[in-house]
Amino acid sequence: MTPPPPVPLSVLDLSPISAGSTPAQALHNTVDLARHAEAAGYARYWLAEHHLTTGVAGISPALVIQLVAAATERIRVGSGAVQLGHRTPLSVVEEFGLLDALHPGRIDLGLGRTGFRLPGPGGTPPPPRPKPAHTEDRWTPEGLLLPPPYDVSSLIGSPLLTRYVRLVQFPGAELPDYRAQVEQILGLIRGDYRTPEGLEAHAVPGEGADLGVWVLGSSAGASAEAAGALGLPFGANYHVSPAAVLDAVTAYRKAFVPSGKLDKPYVLVSADVVVAEDDAAAQRLAAPYGLWVHSIRSGRGAIPFPTPEQAAAHAWTPDERALVDDRIRTQFVGSPQTVVEKLRVLQRATQADELLVTTITHDHADRVRSLHLLAEAWGVRG
Repeated sequence: MTPPPPVPLSVLDLSPISAGSTPAQALHNTVDLARHAEAAGYARYWLAEHHLTTGVAGISPALVIQLVAAATERIRVGSGAVQLGHRTPLSVVEEFGLLDALHPGRIDLGLGRTGFRLPGPGGTPPPPRPKPAHTEDRWTPEGLLLPPPYDVSSLIGSPLLTRYVRLVQFPGAELPDYRAQVEQILGLIRGDYRTPEGLEAHAVPGEGADLGVWVLGSSAGASAEAAGALGLPFGANYHVSPAAVLDAVTAYRKAFVPSGKLDKPYVLVSADVVVAEDDAAAQRLAAPYGLWVHSIRSGRGAIPFPTPEQAAAHAWTPDERALVDDRIRTQFVGSPQTVVEKLRVLQRATQADELLVTTITHDHADRVRSLHLLAEAWGVRG
């Protein structure tokens, strides 16, 4: 009996800045990696949005999408994701409508929900966080690790978060209802949006755009529920929030209502991977990842991605290691066969229709090689 074909693979790129390099070089690397992804047969190439860090050049998905789409011919290009916590639906639809006008039928609009409130006098305190679903490692029947969830409370009030709120969000801004934002985006694209007063509003460009609209989420909360209720495809985040990935996809499927776009749920799941010729070589290339994640979770923001030598010289304390343990243990690192087997476990456990891989190494050539080795071993065809 012929085995079923593998699910599609796609790429998420943060445009990382390596130690000793520059933002300009990082963006040139992104364009080059996208060309390689297209040649290797990946389905789509998504660009992330990050702010106020020294280690990531991907601050504006729409601008980088234009760079990538202009440099490629067939691969779908999109956002993973536009953060609606500091954007209006109209601005998003106009920007992505312009991209679709230039590259019709190739643009994905992935929507995220990031937004924060600062605690303290005069501020609105964040809502209480629910208790973790589990405090010890869990394993699915397929063998997928679900580590204890990371506690983000340590970032509340950190210099990084304070800068973000002060500089990215408008002063005193209240976070809008996420589902209402997504519905407004869909209405503007369809051309039937009306304000609460009944006034027509038309986004040009944007109205009638052939955009693939996605919702991305890290938990079983508003994002998963909105994606399901509106009949949109959903991207679940294993590479950043591995503990909650099954809860997120379950909530999405439970909430799903067929739409004009989808008659059944469609789930994409992300994974952080590093592939090399053998396990030892891959482990060496992936070694700086822990330092990079620690810079984010300790409130400093992403640092330029260290070299393997810098990683080897770092003496980890128990507290430092604990802060990044879940991310290191859920990164898929190894030879092509090793990583393929791990990705198959992820796909079976989540029943994903597509996998989204992100790879960060210090040297760009190692990212390119990782991408090609994985595509060949997975069975992707260019």
